[in-house]
Amino acid sequence: MRRLLALPVMFLLVLANPAQLFAKGETVKIAIRGADLKAPIHVTDRKVLANIQVWSGPGTSSSASAFDPKLPSFIIDWSQGPTAEPPKELPHYEVLFYANLPTERLVYVVSYAFDAATGHGYVYLPGRNDKNYRLNVGTILRGVEGNWFHSWSQWDGVAKRLIEAEGH
Repeated sequence: MRRLLALPVMFLLVLANPAQLFAKGETVKIAIRGADLKAPIHVTDRKVLANIQVWSGPGTSSSASAFDPKLPSFIIDWSQGPTAEPPKELPHYEVLFYANLPTERLVYVVSYAFDAATGHGYVYLPGRNDKNYRLNVGTILRGVEGNWFHSWSQWDGVAKRLIEAEGH
């Protein structure tokens, strides 16, 4: 019976807002806030954003023959799988991703912890009981929400440079 009810609900969702359900807009801005930052850091440089796309990694697909959802992408090194929660003493940031759908809007939010001593970071994808879960799964359901992951070294380099430039 539940399956029969699911079909009309899905149909109504598609009719209500098809652009949001199927759009994969380009990441146009990233904001980093939290820890001891005095103000959010905004990233709008297209060269930086080109490799940091929300619509990559688990839960996504591509027609490109070289596509592998387990390769590092977005800001996570997916190949390492989930990891333990990072030490509490590390500075924690909130990273917000914006895309054009067709106008700029917030599409995804993660937590980021960075260990300056090792140069490695951690990313948390909000789980079912976390405040940004609904926003994130409304954009993409990866099937690995509620877990910490090692961040992608490319992202760590970008984040470290930006955070240090703010004097932290």
